[in-house]
Amino acid sequence: MSSPASSEHSIALSLGGYARKLSIAPKPSMTIHINGHYNSKVYTTGSEVSGHVAINPQTDVRFDVLQIVLLGTSKTRMDAVNIPQATSHTFLKLVMPIPESSYPVPRILETGMTYMIPFTFVIPSTLTLNACSHHVANDSVQEQHVRLPPTVGSWEKDDFAPHMSRVQYVIKARVHRQDVAGEAFTKIMETGKEIKVLPAVAEDAPLNITKHDDLYTMIKSKTLRRTIISPKSGRVTITATQPAAAMLSPDGQTITSTTVPLNLEFEPASSDVRPPKVTGVTSKVTAVTYFSAGGINHYPNLRDWHRAFGTDGRGSYSGTTSVSVGPLGEVRWDRHPTVQARRDSGYGSETPSSSDSDLPPRPAPKQKGKGPLPSPILHTAKLEVPIQLPAQKKAFVPTFHSCITSRVYVLWLTVTLVSGGASAHVTLNVPLQIGVIGTDFHRQSVELPPSFEEVEEADADEFLRPRIMSVPTIDFHQNADLPGYVRYLVSTS
Repeated sequence: MSSPASSEHSIALSLGGYARKLSIAPKPSMTIHINGHYNSKVYTTGSEVSGHVAINPQTDVRFDVLQIVLLGTSKTRMDAVNIPQATSHTFLKLVMPIPESSYPVPRILETGMTYMIPFTFVIPSTLTLNACSHHVANDSVQEQHVRLPPTVGSWEKDDFAPHMSRVQYVIKARVHRQDVAGEAFTKIMETGKEIKVLPAVAEDAPLNITKHDDLYTMIKSKTLRRTIISPKSGRVTITATQPAAAMLSPDGQTITSTTVPLNLEFEPASSDVRPPKVTGVTSKVTAVTYFSAGGINHYPNLRDWHRAFGTDGRGSYSGTTSVSVGPLGEVRWDRHPTVQARRDSGYGSETPSSSDSDLPPRPAPKQKGKGPLPSPILHTAKLEVPIQLPAQKKAFVPTFHSCITSRVYVLWLTVTLVSGGASAHVTLNVPLQIGVIGTDFHRQSVELPPSFEEVEEADADEFLRPRIMSVPTIDFHQNADLPGYVRYLVSTS
């Protein structure tokens, strides 16, 4: 029977032998170096991402294929009660071509050698149609799904992204070996380096908001009273128009301001009631991130999204931050007669006079039961609300819709009105698009083709241009080689 001391000694020997076995075959080091790269650098449409992959094997490694790719992947996770659902969608895959002549012969990564393989990628302006292969409601959704989404969830500042939704761009280098001919390749080495992408996004057309779109409230009315117990003094209605897009700089550090137009209408209870006074406007913005375990076939921010995202492996996450409102101009109320007032005065035309604004006369409200007659006048006003998003505090990404995740923004505006001694608040939820300003490369790549008139004029000028007939000069180049891929740069360490 062995003693405890001898047992401990044998265990120590066996652990030591296992450690020596691990140290005999260390994994070869492979790193990715990107030219001019740093952690907070942002790449946009048309940006060049170039560098090299360095391989420094510690032992001789036989391989068959070396692959360098730029991958764009969106990932979602649904924390279900029974089994969490994780979905990954690769929407972008750019492969760096490596010709056969660039491989070492034989294909063995030798010990003590450093292999450097260059690569160059360019961030594209759009995806291929194969990036979105599931069924969608219409062509507009398809066009949105083949746009490049921005990086989501990897910024230094808070970008309102939940853990359930991620969009990543990664450069990966892989070394594969085929042990038996005809069988699948085995991955023996892999490394990756993530980059941040903020693609150029132009301003889209305004949304067609209807009463069925629960996320937005473009018009709201409220009854005003001088005091809590006094009879109503009138009814105010505020209508908002979707503002122009707030545009991010290509690096995401700054963002342009935008202005929300508001139209105010006040229906007084009697003609001697003065319109309310606008004392202020406050604002905040909500970033809504939608994510799904399967392909989204419509715009998730339209219609009843509570019902659409309730049961079939879909969800949403909202984050809100305050927004600074610029100085408001003077609110000037204009007085207009209603249609009933015009009829009572003997004028049958409903066309507003030249002294009125461009708003048509509004029909007088119907009389219900006994009481004073409705006021024959209507007050209208316009208000421009300047908005500045806090890009220095938060990382805003552009509005986008992809196959399994989306991001939209809702701008909340609360208008404070004072009528007599009482104040009232009216809140609207307005859609806000965030875009990204394109670089010179992007603007050149998206230029529209010439018009038919321009082509006809150019053809006429070309036809009438004087010509000189001469024999063309032909140069023959013998033994001219096409430019080739940069070969391995091998150095002895």
